[in-house]
Amino acid sequence: MKKVEADLCIAGGGMAGVCAALAAARNGSRVVLLQDRPVLGGNASSEVRLHISGASCSGKRPGARESGIIEEIRLEDAVRNPQRSPSMFDLLLYEKVIREPGIELLLETACVGCDVEAAGVGKRIRRVHAVRNATEDKFIIEAPLFADCTGDGRLGFEAGADFRMGREARSEFHESLAPEIADEYTLGSTILLMARKHDRPMPFAAPSWARRFSEEDLRLRSHRELEYGYWWVEWGGQLSTIKDGDRIRHELLRVALGVWDHVKNRCPRTGADPARHYDKWLDSDDMPAPEAPDNWALEWIGAIPGKRESRRFLGPRVLTQNDVQAGRTWPDQVAYGGWWIDLHPPLGVDAVQEYPCSQVETPHLYSIPLGCLHSRNVENLFFAGRNISATHLALASTRVMGTCAVVGQAVGTAAAVAARHSIAAAGDLQAGELLFEIQQRLLRDDAFLLDLSNQDPDDLARRAVIRASSELPGHEAALVTSGITRAAGSCLHPELETCSHLWVSADLPAWIEFRWPRPQRIREIHFTFDTSFSRELTLTMSDAFNARMIRGPQPETVRDYSVQNAPGCGRSDGWRIIETGSCQRKRVHPLAAPLVTEGVRVTVTGANGATAARIFEVRLYG
Repeated sequence: MKKVEADLCIAGGGMAGVCAALAAARNGSRVVLLQDRPVLGGNASSEVRLHISGASCSGKRPGARESGIIEEIRLEDAVRNPQRSPSMFDLLLYEKVIREPGIELLLETACVGCDVEAAGVGKRIRRVHAVRNATEDKFIIEAPLFADCTGDGRLGFEAGADFRMGREARSEFHESLAPEIADEYTLGSTILLMARKHDRPMPFAAPSWARRFSEEDLRLRSHRELEYGYWWVEWGGQLSTIKDGDRIRHELLRVALGVWDHVKNRCPRTGADPARHYDKWLDSDDMPAPEAPDNWALEWIGAIPGKRESRRFLGPRVLTQNDVQAGRTWPDQVAYGGWWIDLHPPLGVDAVQEYPCSQVETPHLYSIPLGCLHSRNVENLFFAGRNISATHLALASTRVMGTCAVVGQAVGTAAAVAARHSIAAAGDLQAGELLFEIQQRLLRDDAFLLDLSNQDPDDLARRAVIRASSELPGHEAALVTSGITRAAGSCLHPELETCSHLWVSADLPAWIEFRWPRPQRIREIHFTFDTSFSRELTLTMSDAFNARMIRGPQPETVRDYSVQNAPGCGRSDGWRIIETGSCQRKRVHPLAAPLVTEGVRVTVTGANGATAARIFEVRLYG
């Protein structure tokens, strides 16, 4: 038995768990991250291969792409993985986690139980029991705080946290899309398949146990994108997606092989695709026409279903369809979403008379409150991912991985603040100075919160007089301290004032200066550059979707820059930071010794394609 101690124990290493672990460690906490698979990433990993969608609705809401840790990961993957290898994405996540000194990663290690004790009006977790069968090791992890990012909610279930599965009745939360009577149906699961085109005809013979489909069975399901497979190969929402998981997996393999057999060997559909319009992210003029599958061969088929829904824990707040569609902003907001309310028939492919999804618009971004991210009866348990406190209908929007990632960053940040202040109950963070600290730290770390801006009293840039070598109208230098780090406006949310929030110079090289009437001591410099949220960016196996992206450094991003004393302000005239080859949006430069100066100049000499400096924010800390 191995004993491990930490400030925060996170169960689950999908995108929510990875972002939670990185956020907590970067904010000073010691973290243990348990992942029951050999790779990180969950549904985004090479084992499942779903691409990360989010509030931008696959390009239908430009400007809404998630920032923070998930943007850092997307940007680095685009540069280091132009070949779009799912295994390279696994390695990137692995590297991010193991290089963080505050994280102890336990792969192939599953939470199998926990010890709880009475506390307040509920209970609290004392320790987690975990098993790694590959090395025949058992672990006990002790921590004051825990986070369930497992998707299925294994840790919360073992702790006795309140949860639900299935669909609520319409009357309970007055949700117009809910059924009249509550039931246990959920969104189903999918196994993806992928194919590759060869220079000669490639035969395929389906195994005897594969399902057989007619064109009538699949007439409402698009046959495009042979290379990516079909997310609508879905089944099992009428069963328990946890307890019946093995049966669902086997049936999905039967379905996937049967669908490929139909598309490859039996499908008469070789021209226009009448089932195109139901899928909004594919509904684009640049979609290729379906092509004959003669030269295509099955390349890969998933062994693990991509799961959409199982347990949903209950917190002090429950997010509903009405909150999502109204674009509600909560006082304790720590994350946001914006994906459609994306509903799928529980029977999946067996619902032959229904389209495989119905995507109900979310008119604006909506906030996600901290009260939806911790248990109402286990006081030291957070959760992030598809198991947050939401109704079935709200989950249909919050479940996508871009949203799960920003929720993970919020939970990791909140847990780090709690640990720093020795807070034992997550509910104690929901108001006052601690909530303010969480929100401001999220903004500092490049998260985006609706109608909240940088109010950090320690940011010296907010008190400086700012000028630049040049500026374009509407993109003035002073905007780098506006406190918002993206072009915002009513297209994202009605409470956002339309503004670029971006300094853009007339040409390169260009400089921007910060001056004060008295000398300041500076120890850390933060930049937020432009990575073009008007364009999509994610790792996808879909050739058509990938065609909308740039797999490499984003052209708008500042690449080469230097920081030094402004002319006539230096007491250390030889001091200088020089950065070349940058491709990231958020850059932080800690100084080995404090700089005492009355002014700082940032000089941009090159970008990754643009001919101007484009900076959303500069922060200067003493």
